[in-house]
Amino acid sequence: MSIFSRFLPKRKPVEIKNNMPKEKENIKKTFGVYCHSHHDTKGDKLCPKCTALLATVMTKMNRCPYGITKPICDRCDRTAICFGAKQAQEFLGIMSGSQKRMFLSHPMMAIKHKLASMGVDYAKYQQAKKIDDKVKAKEAAAKKRAKERKDSK
Repeated sequence: MSIFSRFLPKRKPVEIKNNMPKEKENIKKTFGVYCHSHHDTKGDKLCPKCTALLATVMTKMNRCPYGITKPICDRCDRTAICFGAKQAQEFLGIMSGSQKRMFLSHPMMAIKHKLASMGVDYAKYQQAKKIDDKVKAKEAAAKKRAKERKDSK
């Protein structure tokens, strides 16, 4: 600790935001937009199939192993594990199928969701890059050791 540290601003602890309510609202609105355009429903009503899938999605979100730090469901690696293959495919179809309509009916929410999904994609890219760099470093070290053994003989 330096003598000037008392004059520096105190660091705030990192706050973990609970994005679950916001994501649930986004999913409900997305299902509404999709169902209204594909199944000709009106108002807040959804068709029975969409209602059942939405109820499943909400239940699975409450049981998410990531808790409040969960990524966006349509970018999560565990979507197929959480929902099952068929329901995950339906869910991802609804989310991607109503993307353009969401920009028209709820533009700010769609933009925020798109930015969040780009952040998740970037984090996955960085994670894969880090793992790839470690693998390359191990391979280079192994080649170097093999060359040193060959030269010492």
